[in-house]
Amino acid sequence: MTLKLEGLNNELENKIINYRRDFHKYAESGWTEFRTASKVAETLDDLGFDLQLGQEVVDQEARMGVPDQEELAKHYQRAKEQGASQKYLKEFKGGFTGVVATLKNGEGPTIGFRFDMDAVEMNESSSKEHRPVKEGFASINENAAHACGHDGHTAIGLGLAEILMKNKSKINGKIKLIFQPAEEGVRGAKSIVASGVLNDIDYLYGLHLGLGVESGKAHPGATGFLATSKFDAIFTGQPAHAGGNPEKGKNSLLAAATAVNNLYGIARHSQGPTRINVGQLNAGTGRNVIPDRARLVIETRGATSELNQYMYDQAINILEGTAHSFQQDLNIIAMGGAKSGESDKELMDKVFQEASKITELEHIYEKPVNMGGSEDFTYMLDKVQKNGGKGTFAILGSDIASGHHTAEFDFNEKDLINGVNLLARLALTS
Repeated sequence: MTLKLEGLNNELENKIINYRRDFHKYAESGWTEFRTASKVAETLDDLGFDLQLGQEVVDQEARMGVPDQEELAKHYQRAKEQGASQKYLKEFKGGFTGVVATLKNGEGPTIGFRFDMDAVEMNESSSKEHRPVKEGFASINENAAHACGHDGHTAIGLGLAEILMKNKSKINGKIKLIFQPAEEGVRGAKSIVASGVLNDIDYLYGLHLGLGVESGKAHPGATGFLATSKFDAIFTGQPAHAGGNPEKGKNSLLAAATAVNNLYGIARHSQGPTRINVGQLNAGTGRNVIPDRARLVIETRGATSELNQYMYDQAINILEGTAHSFQQDLNIIAMGGAKSGESDKELMDKVFQEASKITELEHIYEKPVNMGGSEDFTYMLDKVQKNGGKGTFAILGSDIASGHHTAEFDFNEKDLINGVNLLARLALTS
């Protein structure tokens, strides 16, 4: 029997392209998606979904890498000025920018779909050859640009919501649309999981545009997610005059530099690939002052969560030992994290089956993409799988103008409607 989707037409395609361009122009980075989340909530409420907002879906203690209160307040005010929906904006104050929409009809499984909403912390290209500049939807917000496609993911989620409501009679069970903040830096998914909104999900789908796959092609899942821990290490010592009484100083810069050398000396593990990187070392206040504070920005990775934990534990041992040797106070601040993960074959087969029915998709690979990177969808995937459910992270191909996380990034908007079509089929045929 062929599934007929009411409302999947050119009018919807134009609508989701406009959603995408609106989110792109008013790009907001992790935990500051105030305008984006308010617009998403407004649209979903108008469609008739049951909503959970803000701290109902974002656990305060599990958030990582949250900007300070001054920064959050600045972006909250900016969202007000840029047309955020006032009815919903207050729900997200303080950076609790998550939205979950639920639709139930009859008895059946609970299916979850995750859409990340945040932009990358970088400036978009101002070149006249850059299509968003030429067509008037380039980001107007400093240090925030949709350079990974999350604006497209959010637009697909809203398009899916409309199709589901128009085809509600075909639903058997419950559907949850999860709009997640702060995927960049792998900071947000853990807090969504901790809130409990995934506890009843039987099948979970994630979707990403591009990732080196061309328009008209798709992969049914992903494998090879690297687990990662992202954290800051702050050494605090004692300042002193470098010429007059250097013996009274406790040199934080020297401690940090020593730690960096030793961190790169961590033995790699026989059970699989491991990584460590120190991306920044910031220290010192003046030429003749013994530095009393130093900050390291660090990440570890591993082919499995266990291998990443090994690297993290070794790194902490080195940092603590260095702090003791140089008479430093040490503060470790968690800034992000993700687990390893594997898509379930049963759901990958389902994606392959349904994607193969979409004429605009010319080639559907049977094998998953090997990610070789990190994605905090894995927190959600792990939760669902441990509860006895299944999940997959599908890749929808899209021709892109430049690589992900570059100033010139852009994708083929014609692929958005394919994403809506695919996810609607997965929702309505389970």
